[in-house]
Amino acid sequence: MAISDTLQESKLSRLGRWFSSLRGDLTGGLTAAVVALPLALAFAVASGVEPKAGLYTAIVAGIVAAIFGGSPVQITGPTGAMAVVLVGIVAKYGIEKVWIAGVMAGMIQIALGVAKLGQLVKFIPYPVTAGFTNGIAVIIFCGQLNNFFGLKLPRSEHFLPGVWQSLTHVEALNWSAVGLAIVVIVTTVLWPKINNTIPSSLVGLVLATGIATYFHLNIPTIGAIPQSLPMPQGIPHWNDFSVIRELINPALALAALGSIESLLSAVVADGMTVSEKHNSDRELIGQGLANIIVPFFAGIPATGAIARTAVNVRSGGKTRLSGVIHGAALAMIVLTLAPLAAQIPLAALAGILMVVSVRMIEWEAIGLLMRATYSDFAVMILTWLVTILFDLVLAVEVGLIAAGALFIKRMSDLSLVKIPETEVFPPGTSLELGKEIAVYRVDGPVFFGAAERFATFIRDEPEVKYLILRLRFVPNMDTTGLVALEDIYHDLERHNCCLILTGLQPEVKQLLERSGLLETIGLSNCFETTTDAICSISPQIVGCLQPGATDLKSKELMELND
Repeated sequence: MAISDTLQESKLSRLGRWFSSLRGDLTGGLTAAVVALPLALAFAVASGVEPKAGLYTAIVAGIVAAIFGGSPVQITGPTGAMAVVLVGIVAKYGIEKVWIAGVMAGMIQIALGVAKLGQLVKFIPYPVTAGFTNGIAVIIFCGQLNNFFGLKLPRSEHFLPGVWQSLTHVEALNWSAVGLAIVVIVTTVLWPKINNTIPSSLVGLVLATGIATYFHLNIPTIGAIPQSLPMPQGIPHWNDFSVIRELINPALALAALGSIESLLSAVVADGMTVSEKHNSDRELIGQGLANIIVPFFAGIPATGAIARTAVNVRSGGKTRLSGVIHGAALAMIVLTLAPLAAQIPLAALAGILMVVSVRMIEWEAIGLLMRATYSDFAVMILTWLVTILFDLVLAVEVGLIAAGALFIKRMSDLSLVKIPETEVFPPGTSLELGKEIAVYRVDGPVFFGAAERFATFIRDEPEVKYLILRLRFVPNMDTTGLVALEDIYHDLERHNCCLILTGLQPEVKQLLERSGLLETIGLSNCFETTTDAICSISPQIVGCLQPGATDLKSKELMELND
């Protein structure tokens, strides 16, 4: 009887957890859909495409990525970062070629996932991510000046000419559009102080649309949205190899940005939930599938959206079902409310995006990097400027190069430390190394940055004839480190200085043996401890380290110091 009662309680417990999860997914998905509605429209406009493309993207990509992606709570759709890249591609190539580039980007993402390269995003330094995020925020803000002022200027392919074009036509601004944009900005900022349940961007959008409709304001609107679900379509020029070759660079840019932003969003989601953590490689595959399928439904490339994912988690979303519900809810909105969306002013979307862009700027990161190190702050500023002046992919490349150079500089400073004579011998002994012997400790992996340090050492201390490298704390060494060590050996040899190695770890010793460098240096110049090395160089020290000398434990202490 007790066993049957226990089984019954277990079934009820599982059923209760299932209903709790379903309720959370339902509220999370619906809330994310309400938040996604204005953002999908706004980011589509910011990308230079029709607003319906944003909705179709959020519906199709949101459902596909939720099912096949690696994060159980990720919400996928149009984003500000992707809009920054897409606006230039749309202006240069047109929407049909954007569809082809999107499919190509999806294939690249799947290849990255299959190759298990999803973990690489964790190696992007924080100053680089902060720099390109802040750069994206500036571009989004300035890119909405056209709609903010109510101007009907052609969209520019590049960022700075577009900003200059908007600012030089301010005399033709539409004051009604400016007023509505300000209403949306104020509403979006102040509404959360009144109510946290209804998204402030949606309230601002409805209010601005109501005002524009009631007063019959002459301002640009987003135009008609079909009251139907997206249907599969063909993609022109898909089999034209010359077009595919032309779009290689845009596809790489879309794939790189989509992968980085999606994986960063998944990492943020992991920190907000105690449920299953994301699988980076599967997430890339899911995002790739979404980007392959979306163009056949007239959508644009999508990524994981940090803000909508956070809303989903905070509203109770726990499983993939929340992402599916988010897409299905948007589909229902399109079927029922599409005619009303046609009256939404572009100025209202501009106001929403301006608030989003200001909130995107990582003010805390700027303060932290300013307080931490000026070099990291400089890397962030460099990435920021390249993002604004050139493009996002180049910014990431330049930022990574700068961060890598900075890392090498720091490692070369920290990995090599000269050991003072007072630390070589234990207290209580009156031993001296003399000017002909120098002892250095190497901490961490040996790499090419250390070679320059030794060149400086040779110039500064030409009288040294024996250089002892304590490698006890070098766990491994790669080929670059191996070549650096060989260069060090030959430089010392040219200066009649003997290189001696102590404390070789098994892995490092095996590498030296396989490469032949150990034989070149000489087994007679490799010792277990620094004590043994010193004794082999200066036999007179041996007697001082024998039992009965000044300190009976001196040799043991030296070995411990190794």
